Amino acid sequence: MNDPRALAARVIARLYQDRGSLQRLLPWAEKQVDDSQGNGKDRSLLRELCYGTARFAPRLELILGKLSKKPVKDEELAALMLVGLYQLEYTRIPDHAAIGATVEAARALKLGHATGVVNGVLRNALRNKETLTRKLSGNPQFSSAHPEWLQQAIKAAWGTEARTIFTANNENPPMTLRVNLSKISRGDYLAQLKDADITAQPCEFSAAGLVLETPVAVSRLPGFDDGLVSVQDQSAQLAAPLLDPQPGEKILDACAAPGGKTCHLLEIQPDLDLSALDIEEERLDRVIENLERLGVGAQIICADAAEPEHWWDGEQYDRILLDAPCSATGVIRRNPDIKLLRRAEDIPELAVLQGKILRAMWRLLKPGGTLLYATCSILPEENSAQVARFIAETPDARDNTPQLLNEQPWGLPQDAGMQLLPGIHAGDGFYYAKLEKVQQG
Repeated sequence: MNDPRALAARVIARLYQDRGSLQRLLPWAEKQVDDSQGNGKDRSLLRELCYGTARFAPRLELILGKLSKKPVKDEELAALMLVGLYQLEYTRIPDHAAIGATVEAARALKLGHATGVVNGVLRNALRNKETLTRKLSGNPQFSSAHPEWLQQAIKAAWGTEARTIFTANNENPPMTLRVNLSKISRGDYLAQLKDADITAQPCEFSAAGLVLETPVAVSRLPGFDDGLVSVQDQSAQLAAPLLDPQPGEKILDACAAPGGKTCHLLEIQPDLDLSALDIEEERLDRVIENLERLGVGAQIICADAAEPEHWWDGEQYDRILLDAPCSATGVIRRNPDIKLLRRAEDIPELAVLQGKILRAMWRLLKPGGTLLYATCSILPEENSAQVARFIAETPDARDNTPQLLNEQPWGLPQDAGMQLLPGIHAGDGFYYAKLEKVQQG
């Protein structure tokens, strides 16, 4: 099967079944596409349909519910109709072409018996678009294009800022670069981009960051293979400078994959005894690839950060970067499948895991050392509440994040740490807390 709409439906159905992520499913789906003409148009369409349908699925689900006389039990059929509705609502594909091609995709999925249903639902959606929008406009799930639990959680946390966050989450993200300042200045690399007819602007917060006016393939980026530049959002680019590694220090990058922050640490301070830790061996392969491309090295450890007794050699670290596993609610614009994969019950479970890892890492930190706790979440349970509770329970822990405001204003001060929000600040949603292990006695 190489029909991009059918493949997109299969990917979306698997997301609903919690059988993977877009990051893992898309490469599989792209291999099925026949690109004999070599123009990549069908692969581009597949990607657009998968990301777009996932991004607006909460809204499209409500439309489908209004158009279906009864719930659609076949998951691939339901996913295909969401893909069809996405085309009608959000793409420039002519309506008749979108409907006809989606009906054909039903046959490719061996759902020939349902072609009439697909055709009828999509044509009704087209005829009744204004009426449906009017009827659903008062539904928060429809207006925000976020699942009910998530839009309520964001409103509870951020109040009047929630609408701006929803809007940002529903937009296509910018492509942001991190210039390797150990090899080239940001100004000189900006000139190389200009020579390559690529327009970019310096980032607001990151001294190494550039935001492209239009995303491009990494193969077009000057010196990418030589390690002159990496792709990384500017909020994530704050981690390495905030940790502030010094020459010769022993440093642990916990939960390190895919390695962007690991590499950045070595770019700003190459003289480090740096270990990159992650629980997933497959994801550590990405860390190794990134290190090799930049021509830097680190010790790779495949192990569980929550259980250091199985891998730690007993020598404490000067600094630890803990990019804790989280809900990823701050990077929804880059990973819209989070809307389908996350559940309300995930958040307390993640908070328990984060607390366990944070306490484990604290034992590995030298007195006087620094631990930078980071997440790409915007939910306080995983961030400020997590760190505030840890500080209250840990006599030798002190929050040094507030003094960063005096050096360079960024983010929103919290009871503990600092929060960056999508749409409110320039980059993705990120949380940072810079903790010092106070020497006692």
